[in-house]
Amino acid sequence: MSIRHATLHQLKIFAAVARHMSFARAAEELHLTPPALSIQVRQLAEAVGQPLFDQIGKKIYLTAAGEALTSACHDVLDRLEYFTQEIAALQGLEKGSLKVATLSTAKYFIPRMMGGFCTEHPGVVTALFIGNREVLLERLARNQDDLYILGQPPEHINVVAETFADNPLVVVSRSDHPLASEKDLEPSRLRDAPFILREPGSGTRLAAEKFFEQHGVVLRTRMEFGSNEAVKQSVAGGLGIAVLSASTIHAELASGELTILDVRGFPLERKWYAVYPAGKLLSPIVRAFMKYLFVASAHGQNEPNLGK
Repeated sequence: MSIRHATLHQLKIFAAVARHMSFARAAEELHLTPPALSIQVRQLAEAVGQPLFDQIGKKIYLTAAGEALTSACHDVLDRLEYFTQEIAALQGLEKGSLKVATLSTAKYFIPRMMGGFCTEHPGVVTALFIGNREVLLERLARNQDDLYILGQPPEHINVVAETFADNPLVVVSRSDHPLASEKDLEPSRLRDAPFILREPGSGTRLAAEKFFEQHGVVLRTRMEFGSNEAVKQSVAGGLGIAVLSASTIHAELASGELTILDVRGFPLERKWYAVYPAGKLLSPIVRAFMKYLFVASAHGQNEPNLGK
């Protein structure tokens, strides 16, 4: 049997197994029995002429042939989805799917933007994944989603990155902090302040550490967390100060629970990026959502009031 005779059904099954790295989870997703799924994968491997998976203990791993077929499957399935949406557009319909993966820092405005987009395009089925930078880069490398919202494009993956909004970083404290009423604070004034930091590898943390290192300040870390909510709660509890994206503190600024310290050099000017793998063929729906992001951001839908 030649690979030319492989069926679309078999490619979808293989793509699901490669995505989950689990026959059982792929079978559950596709509503198949594990034996039926295994037969299809075995027939596909016979068509390729090489094994697609290695099994070591209870875990499976893609072989070199499996890695190559994974890339081919993405190309085929993405092109079919694109074709489906093109036909729908020609018929005056709006049908299809949109899968977006975003940093947890952007969860304060991306769901709202997706909601607005869905209101304008009710026929689109959407899915939103929220995670930290490490997880998003893994998903990006596997091309698991249509679009990725990042604060800094990766350097080790070939991608297209388009800026669509500002992402200023600010220093925040509890409203009654001793430095809250001071103006134009030198960064060195924060040398002995306890900091609540995001986890290592976080783009926000990397930017903060780079800034203070340039000013000869080593941050005194009291705590580190994997979520903005935990950081904000710790700052509100008086445990320290933090550097956060301004997009994460709308509610706390409005309630007066937190305030922005007037530190010289802040806000740190950063951007939000819509990212996708280089060479990826964007469907009409994805292009429409990107356009919506640019327009909505131009109208300031994700900007907090940074005034003191």
